[in-house]
Amino acid sequence: MRIGIDLGGTKIEVIALSDAGEELFRHRVNTPRDDYAATVQAIVDLVRLAEENTGQQGTVGIGIPGTLSPYTQRVKNANSTWLNGQPLDKDLAEALNRDVRIANDANCLAVSEAVDGAGAGQPLVFAVIIGTGSGAGVAINGESRIGGNGNAGEWGHNPLPWMDEDELRHRAEVPCYCGLQGCIETFVSGTGFAIDYQRLSGKALKGAEIIRLIEQQDPVAELAMSRYEMRLAKSLAQVVNLLDPDVIVLGGGMSNNDRLYQTVPALMKQWVFGRECETPVLKALHGDSSGVRGAAWLWPLKV
Repeated sequence: MRIGIDLGGTKIEVIALSDAGEELFRHRVNTPRDDYAATVQAIVDLVRLAEENTGQQGTVGIGIPGTLSPYTQRVKNANSTWLNGQPLDKDLAEALNRDVRIANDANCLAVSEAVDGAGAGQPLVFAVIIGTGSGAGVAINGESRIGGNGNAGEWGHNPLPWMDEDELRHRAEVPCYCGLQGCIETFVSGTGFAIDYQRLSGKALKGAEIIRLIEQQDPVAELAMSRYEMRLAKSLAQVVNLLDPDVIVLGGGMSNNDRLYQTVPALMKQWVFGRECETPVLKALHGDSSGVRGAAWLWPLKV
């Protein structure tokens, strides 16, 4: 049995999977914000609850909104800031009396979709989260690629490629939380989409509200979406030029816009070297469950 934990800023979710990927148990609790010790205890309690309800002991994998530094062995880059600087894997291993594996939540998405999701059976899966922020993960042969610096897949913190004059002019308006300007995240996240609509219309609306306006054939909302699709296509074309993945999988709130899967692949071709690109761009099969499932699959079947 494999146990996965999705540690988010507002909730912590546990799932228990059989070796065949069948869901055996699932539960979630509120995250004890700004309290590291309570967060560790909440994870321990969820693992024990899963084992009590299944009658089995499992391996434990955890997806976090950050990563473990390979140099300090402590959490870094987490937007749940109370985790930063903490030896989370060691504290959990001691509390649970077993090894645990930790990966970035976008890497967990990639693993989930590579094992039994939209990218099942594909050697190289690039999975993107386009929600409040934008992150990505890489799965090679069903296993997460983390990298020597712990930064593999940090797609959202590269500059938006092939910026036009409008993008160059506006890149400094929304500095990224990483401290730099012009990051992909500030353009293709759901937040970036809403900001661009506000820039065009003067109205502050949520992404879902803008999508409803598109369905009503609102021209400004349609313009914002067209600009968004172009920026996403450029950003994914850069990935094809660098990694040429077998499949690109989209997750997060913006991935629920079905038109992206018709428009973006065709747009990507104009920026891919040689102008040829048939890379599938697919919606995450497991949706919001991909992260927690991927955390469970951090322990592959051969373990």
